[in-house]
Amino acid sequence: MNEKQNIKKIISIIKKEAKKLKKNINIMEVCGTHTMAISKFGIRSLLPENIRLISGPGCPVCVTPVSEIDKAIELSEIKDVIITTFGDMMRVPGTKSSLYQKKAEGKDIRVVYSPLDALTIAIDNPGKNIIFIGVGFETTAPLIAWTVKQAKKQKIKNFFVLSCFKVVIPPMKALLQDKELNLNGFICPGHVSAITGAKVYEPLVKKYKIPCVVMGFEAMDILTGIYMILRQIVTNKPSVEIQYKRAVRYDGNKQAQKVMKEVFKEVDSNWRGIGFISQSGLTLNDKYDEYDALKKFSINVSYSKEPGGCKCGDVLKGKVIPFDCPLFGKRCTPENPAGACMVSSEGTCAAYYKYERFGTKL
Repeated sequence: MNEKQNIKKIISIIKKEAKKLKKNINIMEVCGTHTMAISKFGIRSLLPENIRLISGPGCPVCVTPVSEIDKAIELSEIKDVIITTFGDMMRVPGTKSSLYQKKAEGKDIRVVYSPLDALTIAIDNPGKNIIFIGVGFETTAPLIAWTVKQAKKQKIKNFFVLSCFKVVIPPMKALLQDKELNLNGFICPGHVSAITGAKVYEPLVKKYKIPCVVMGFEAMDILTGIYMILRQIVTNKPSVEIQYKRAVRYDGNKQAQKVMKEVFKEVDSNWRGIGFISQSGLTLNDKYDEYDALKKFSINVSYSKEPGGCKCGDVLKGKVIPFDCPLFGKRCTPENPAGACMVSSEGTCAAYYKYERFGTKL
């Protein structure tokens, strides 16, 4: 049986399961790669009408609030500072500017593909202070933690991190407490779960009685995972399941977990559109706080403001879809983004703009 036949078969099975349910089912993904894959493969159009897929806060660039962007921009203004960052961060609008605009004005801002690249820049430029904009979930945090350890081991004194790291479970809890969303299942992130393990979702299942399935990123992965969620709902047996067994273990990557625990501590953190969530962010702990950019450099950001008319916050909470935003496809496009959800390659608005404006099919 070829892939197309397999997909037709699993869709047929999903439709049979959906008929057993007397209500609408809301399933949320919390991974930007899943968001893109769902739109790319046209999965929404393949599902029964009572199965609704909702995009949540799964894009790390998107959930980084304007205030953090403004801090990065302020840091770029400091003499003898080189800002290093992943490419998606360059065009995210702050209140008054963006890193891309600051680079155009002559500030030394460089795109790197790894925090280790930033460490190399620090070694090669001893007269400069190098700041890495640390954005990401548990997927990227271990490598950044290891980089900070290397900086300490090599006694590098001109490397710093602006910590904007997030962890996945606290916002999932916050969304489950939002009665407007009425979530019935989670498509759990594959990349994050490869680090944390599937075990981290057990408290959600135990407290909220909600199915949690870790999925891969191919069309068949996602459709199979949706079927697994529906089976749990139909049988009233919510649990944690791993569809993405080729990459994810129940206990995760213990070495990566160990290095994160050694270097970071959990703190309350601000999420775009959601607000402050308890213990939802990571920052350098006392042992490594000499590499904390905000402790090294004095900046004052008190003017942060979301772009007028932008509904990124509501998109990230799953309250609206990009088509509901008055800026979408008009004042906000990939070439001229007004909000972070259109900037990032994993953003919901970027996914809808690229794949769902005119419809897409497998």
